[in-house]
Amino acid sequence: MSTTRLLHHHVVGAADAPPLVLGPSLGTSKAVWDPQLPALARRFRVLRFDLPGHGGSTTGLLRDPAPGRTTVEDLASLVLDLADHHGWDRFHYAGISLGGAIGAHLADFHPERVTSLALVCTSAHFGPAGPWHERADLVRREGTAPLLTTSPNRWFATASSASSPFGRRLLGNLAEADPAGYAACCDALAAYDLRRELASFTAPTLVVGGTHDVATPLEHAEELAEGIPQAALKVLDCAHLATEQPEALQAALTAHLPAPLAGDGMRVPPTDQVV
Repeated sequence: MSTTRLLHHHVVGAADAPPLVLGPSLGTSKAVWDPQLPALARRFRVLRFDLPGHGGSTTGLLRDPAPGRTTVEDLASLVLDLADHHGWDRFHYAGISLGGAIGAHLADFHPERVTSLALVCTSAHFGPAGPWHERADLVRREGTAPLLTTSPNRWFATASSASSPFGRRLLGNLAEADPAGYAACCDALAAYDLRRELASFTAPTLVVGGTHDVATPLEHAEELAEGIPQAALKVLDCAHLATEQPEALQAALTAHLPAPLAGDGMRVPPTDQVV
């Protein structure tokens, strides 16, 4: 058994089903994928993880959480540690926002590991570094509380989605996030830019964009879809967290993900577990 310290994660689904890794957005936890989990777990061995400083993952998992030191490459390395721990040579990957950036990095720099890719409300470049560093500085000083007034309108298209039990749970994730870990993830987004690398992607890719997404507006999804060879673009009536439209997102993922073949990417069949 590996002694590597791992991101907090949950694995569910048949042990001989093909692996599917689901990455969360900044400020949320693995719970952001709850609406999709029942359907996906019928076809795949599904692993959801928490980012450092989010949910059950400690900030201490980062190589160096000091200001400006964390990169998306660091976060992607932690995801590869999870795949290695479970014996997965290859896996499908879907991620929202920062979770999508992690998947894009894996698809570009570790194409032999990624069977297919779904990029949900994410980008090849999240804008100038300055605002991300400013947000990181704010959170290091005052915690995530100042973000709770603006995040509902950024994450959700309607007030009812934000105030639903699911919405309140995700906003609770933001309130409980460790400031150092959240800020380090902001630093990772500040330094992230894969625009020149999109043409080298080889994994079959689905891009999902939201018509009401102000965090990564629809043109970001269009840029991804135009830059990645043969990528498919699906536009949903949602804001930044497309999981607020669970049926539409599930339909897009189901159409994109291939019919499972038992044993695909597996070396050792793991058991259901939360780590």
